[in-house]
Amino acid sequence: MTEPAPSLDETARILSEALPFLQRYDDEIIVVKYGGHAMIDPDLARKFARDMVMLKLCGLNPVVVHGGGPQINRMLDKLAVKANFREGLRVTDKETMEVVEMVLAGTINKSIVASIQQAGGRAVGISGKDGNLLIAERFTKQKTDPATGKSEIIDFGFVGEPAKVNIEILDTIIHSDAIPVIAPIGVGADGETYNINADTAAGAIATAMRAKRLLLLTDVAGVLDKNKELISELRIADVPGLIANGTITGGMIPKVESAAGVVESGVDGVIVLDGRVPHSVLLELLTPHGVGTRVSRTGE
Repeated sequence: MTEPAPSLDETARILSEALPFLQRYDDEIIVVKYGGHAMIDPDLARKFARDMVMLKLCGLNPVVVHGGGPQINRMLDKLAVKANFREGLRVTDKETMEVVEMVLAGTINKSIVASIQQAGGRAVGISGKDGNLLIAERFTKQKTDPATGKSEIIDFGFVGEPAKVNIEILDTIIHSDAIPVIAPIGVGADGETYNINADTAAGAIATAMRAKRLLLLTDVAGVLDKNKELISELRIADVPGLIANGTITGGMIPKVESAAGVVESGVDGVIVLDGRVPHSVLLELLTPHGVGTRVSRTGE
């Protein structure tokens, strides 16, 4: 059954309530990490593209950084490229890296660009290799055997982390009235290609651009308390205690810790929000209550 359309008065009220938020974010950089169900579901993908166009037309400057793990896995399976994982992370050899770049910087990136343009906007798709946007270093991890105390350095191959962000190319795209759409592929000092975690890439870009907000679209409602209720405001000072007492667990730990680091680096707020909710970005930015968990210095 179709829900009744809002009345004219209700529509006018909703539009009017957005005014102070449009003023708050006027000409500000809003970095959006786009991934998960929001990117896979065709209807949500169309709505996301429309939302990015609306933000741009309303005077905000959205910058989209996308992931693509499920699509990469499907292509690797199709090409019979065997996956190798250590410590829960994919070890990326040269053959795998070629597939990752093909899917992220090719198929996915251009599909998002096309969706935004189909919605009436202008978008430019790039990877972190373009304009030396993301200079990367190889990511390694130290592991200590609790039984022997012996440590080893785990090399994940062509997995990188941002060492430097050169934002000139993004400034050029934004000032040409277009929306940058970025595949998280970095380039090393010797020209090597690296796969960078999309959350990490988005955080580095948001910091370098002095973004007003970083929005991380996920497949959960946000950070939940022990009663499974949404924590709408989270101070970075409270994060260690919530991890220690088991409120923040599993995969949410690195996401929240990364968000806290981005806030420490100068971004006003990082929001973890549910990308499965239609128009979640607009609801978060342009309504009084928002729909996710905002990680900030003060929690206000």
